[in-house]
Amino acid sequence: MQQVSDDRRRWLAMITVCLAQLMISVDVSIVNVALPQIQHDLHLTQSSLTWVVNAFLVTFGSLLLPAGRLGDLAGRKRVFLAGLTVFTAASLLCGIASSSGLLVGARFLQGVGAAMQASVILAIIVTEFPKPEERVKAMSAYVFAAVAGGSLGLLLGGTLTQLLNWHWIFLVNIPIGIAVGMAGRVLIPNDRGIGFSEGIDWLGSLLVTVALAAAVYGFVAPSIYGWGSLHTLAPLALSLVLLAAFVGVEHRHPNPIFPLRILKLHGLMLASAVRGLMVIGVYGMFFLGTLYLEEVLGYSALGIGLAFLPYTVTVAILSLGVNRRLVARFGSLPVMSVGVAVAAAGILMLRLAGTHAGFFPFPFLAFLGMGLGIGSAFSALTIVAMAEVPHRDAGLASGIVNVSQQVAGALGLALLATIATNHSASLSRAGQGVDASLVGGYHRAYEFVAGALVVALILVVTLLRKHVPRLAPEQPRSQNA
Repeated sequence: MQQVSDDRRRWLAMITVCLAQLMISVDVSIVNVALPQIQHDLHLTQSSLTWVVNAFLVTFGSLLLPAGRLGDLAGRKRVFLAGLTVFTAASLLCGIASSSGLLVGARFLQGVGAAMQASVILAIIVTEFPKPEERVKAMSAYVFAAVAGGSLGLLLGGTLTQLLNWHWIFLVNIPIGIAVGMAGRVLIPNDRGIGFSEGIDWLGSLLVTVALAAAVYGFVAPSIYGWGSLHTLAPLALSLVLLAAFVGVEHRHPNPIFPLRILKLHGLMLASAVRGLMVIGVYGMFFLGTLYLEEVLGYSALGIGLAFLPYTVTVAILSLGVNRRLVARFGSLPVMSVGVAVAAAGILMLRLAGTHAGFFPFPFLAFLGMGLGIGSAFSALTIVAMAEVPHRDAGLASGIVNVSQQVAGALGLALLATIATNHSASLSRAGQGVDASLVGGYHRAYEFVAGALVVALILVVTLLRKHVPRLAPEQPRSQNA
């Protein structure tokens, strides 16, 4: 009876942390469709408006590694619940904000809370589900929460903005955050962490946090200032200097925030690299796809959210057991490889969509293909990333997986925005119309995304394949069952 009760608790705990992850993923995209209304109500300039998005990304991306290590040291449940509290309180501040300063400041705080939660969620799942077969099921739910939240955010943001107002895209987090916090206190087991007996690596924590913040800022700045601006080059140079100093500090500290031995976990590093390349595809689909649907095809905010449903529904179906059965039958490597290839084909479908395209066939096939690809590959990638990680470093590894996603997303968006803008301007100077110039720019960016996915596929079939864990064959069901 105790075993049954504990099994039920573990799965309820998994649902709880996945709801927290879903809330974070939704929050990354939910703001986008409300930006015009926020700009109008708060009288924001274009540069100020970008910080409504970027403030969250900077603190979120920069704090994932130290927060993940803090979970290893102080206890993952404590860090998770503290982050949830900060995120929920910041959501309230965002929802009642009547000035740009309060909104942007609250978005910075939201990023802090999101980093504290996201950095330990994978570690909690890994420690709760040590058996590979169970871990596949749990990771499928996590992948849905992590990758479907973007399109759910667009749909929810469009609905709330159109029916109510933009304040509700933040206020909706409050009841969810309270419910998740109450469930987490009961369901997530207490863990003491490995402790601070060897001291706290304060200098290393400061260096890596500032270095990552500078890198994320440097990656988002080109969309405002351009790649050659001091606003872009200075923080990127500072990030490189601080990272070099960070490596030196970690090499000497007895209890480093980032033990350099983690770099020897090649499965973690390669899977994170492949994940980052695929995230460029996801961000490209959402960012450029949203602009295409809105500026060229004239979709409303709600219409844009509905357009991405093929992606969300496909990821959901794969996460509800289909992907697990595919992995059990064919193995992780074939499923992962086919997933990356299908995602690349999906992006190329957007490359075929023109200025007067309907939703069928190309945008529909593109979103469907990306859903099939991401839904197939991400679960296996997450399993490979965490398979070789020792228990004491699970929080840090969880942070690395998330950092790869956030940094790749920020860099990818900056590159894609630059590629699309520059090519559109070139076509416009050559005499192309507005819509044709915009679509031509998007197409050039999609070619870059497809190239990134091809590189990801090459990494999977050449290097990552050596680190794919073997699953035990499924046991036949007892006739007495």
